[in-house]
Formats: sequence, C-alpha cells, structure tokens
Amino acid sequence: MSFEKRTQIDFAPGEQRLLRYTIVALSAVTLVGTVVFIIWVLGQIIGALHSLVFPLAIAGVMALILLPIVERFERHLRMNRLGAVISLFVILFGLFLTVMVLILPTAIHQGSQFFQSVPEIAERGHASLSARFPRALPLVEDAIVEMEIHSMLPDAEEATDRTMKYIGFLVGLGFVPLYLFFALLSGGRMKQHAKGMLFLFTKQRQNEVVYLVQLFINYVTAFFRGQLTIALIMGVMMAVGFTVIGLEAAIFLGLALGLLNIVPYLGFIVGIVTVLPIAYFQPGGGSQLVMLVLAVIAVTQLVESMLLTPKIMADRSGLHPALVVISILFWGTVLGGVVGMILAVPLTAFLLTLGEHVKSRLTTTTGPDALDQQIVRETIGDDERHT
Repeated sequence: MSFEKRTQIDFAPGEQRLLRYTIVALSAVTLVGTVVFIIWVLGQIIGALHSLVFPLAIAGVMALILLPIVERFERHLRMNRLGAVISLFVILFGLFLTVMVLILPTAIHQGSQFFQSVPEIAERGHASLSARFPRALPLVEDAIVEMEIHSMLPDAEEATDRTMKYIGFLVGLGFVPLYLFFALLSGGRMKQHAKGMLFLFTKQRQNEVVYLVQLFINYVTAFFRGQLTIALIMGVMMAVGFTVIGLEAAIFLGLALGLLNIVPYLGFIVGIVTVLPIAYFQPGGGSQLVMLVLAVIAVTQLVESMLLTPKIMADRSGLHPALVVISILFWGTVLGGVVGMILAVPLTAFLLTLGEHVKSRLTTTTGPDALDQQIVRETIGDDERHT
C-alpha cells in the first residue's frame, strides 16, 4: 500500500502580493540584464566588424524599403522574383544616370568655384577673428605652433592600419548593390529560414519570437522609408534655395544637410555650424547672405515639421523629442557612432514596445494562451500579406 504525501503551503493575501511583486521584479531585472548584455555584444561586434556590418546594414535597410516594389512587380506585371529584381535595378540605374546628367555639371561647377574660394574664405575668417579677438588669437596660434605635431600624428604602422581599414570600408560599400540584389531575391524566404532556426523552442514561442522580430522590422522599415523620403525632399529644397541665394557649393551642402536629417536634428545642427560661416566669409558674402541662408533653413524646417513629418511619418515612432535626442546620444555611443545614431529611433521605439509586450505577458487578464493565439493570428496574417 503506497501513500502519496502532499504538502500545500498557504500564503496570506499580503504574502501572495509580495511574492508576485518579487517575481515580477526578478523578471524585469533579468530582462534588463539580458538586453544590456545583447547591446554590449552588438556594440563589440559592430566595433570589430564595422567595415562589414555597415554595408550589410545599408543593404538590409534598402531591401526592406524596396521589397514592396519588387512584390508589386510580381503581382501586377506577373514577373518572377528574378525578373522583378532585375527590372528594379534597371529602373534605379536609369534614375541615377538621369540625376547625374541633370545635376552633375552644375554641381561640378559649384564645387570648382568653392575650392577656388577656400583661400579667400580662410583669409577673411582669420582677419575677422583677429579683429574680434586681437589678444586671444595670437595666443592660440602660438600654442598650436608649439604643439608637438609629430607626436600627435600616428606612426607608420598605425597609419597603414587606418588606411587599410578605410580601403576595406570603401570596398565594403562597393558590395552594397550585390548584397541588396541577393536580399531582394531572397525575399520572404529569409523569414522562414530564421523561423526554422528556432526548432528548439515550442511552436508558440517560435511564433512569439517571429512576431517580435517582425515588429522590429516594421519599425525599421517605417522609419527609414519615411525619413529617407523626408531627407531627400529637404535636401532638394535646400539645394535649390542655396543655389538661388548664391551660396557656394549649394548643391553639395543642400543635399548633404538634407540626407543628414535621417538622424533627427543632425542636419539642422550641422547646417548652423558649417553653412553659416561659409555664407559669411565667402566672396560677396556677409550678414545679408547669412540671413538668407537662415531663411532657407527655417522654411525647410517649417515645411518638414508642419507638412512632411505629419503626412509621411504620421508620428510612427511615438517618441518625445527629448527622448529622441537622448536615444541618439546613447545608441551612437553604444553601437559605434553613425550606425547607432541612424538606428537610434527605431531601436528605442522597439524596446519600449517590447517592454509593453513583456508587461502584458506578466499582467494580462486574458491569460497567456489568449495572448499566444493573438500573436499566432498576427504572425499568420503577416505571412499571408507577404505571400
């Protein structure tokens, strides 16, 4: 005769709440620790493989943006995937050649005029600083002269290493079209391969991971699709405006400042710091040209904030402007500069959504099974939209 001994522990209501809060706190600490560890590992990988990761990141983002066009070619023009990708590349190459033919001659002319004006700009800048700071400027110049410039310069071995890194980075950028071609050619199959790598997890956990990955991809796609459109429009507006008012290298500066707006607020800051001195010290420049440059930048920013961002982005990130600035500084430091700054907004928005998702998993009243069924429905629906 066998007896089964069962021990049941009864907790008071206050003890039950304390136990529940303790479990939630431990789960939150574990999650935060895991996220911090993943961020640290990503930072190390990107820092060590920057010349490889950056071209792959560019190709990946471009593939996310251009993949809907390939799918439309397949549906409406009844092409196979290879034909649709080749057709898209032909169209993009034709647009690139058209832009080069229309803009390149004027841009080269403006660039040559700017380089011819550089000595005069430097001379006028030095004269202005000497007049405004007659005592401080000679001290700064003497300090620069007395510096051991040679000790600050890298030695031959370090210079060679840096040169090889730069060459490797440029070579990696040359492979971006190839990476983009194969990424577009793979299409939705990459998602199935990634899901197959999760065979150790249950079906429900696989769907949840796929759902979260798709959520992150949606954030990245929406952000870059909107930001690139806004940046190109702003770049064209500033290039045209700078050309009309007579700023040196107007096309280069306008397009550069516009594309820098992929990182929020960066184009405005760089424009104020770099363009205004050029407008003041260039031949024929001065306070009037500075005011005109400020007017062009202000009008462009006004159009961006009042029209472009509400219509194109529609506040998709949902982040406060202060949080945007903090996220740019944080991710720029953690992920090694430009890559982190570019991915700052979608990463932060995704992490906030992930936090809400984990909170719902811990506190939902519908139960985990209902939440799993919701994730399955959303994942299956996303699969059907991409097939």
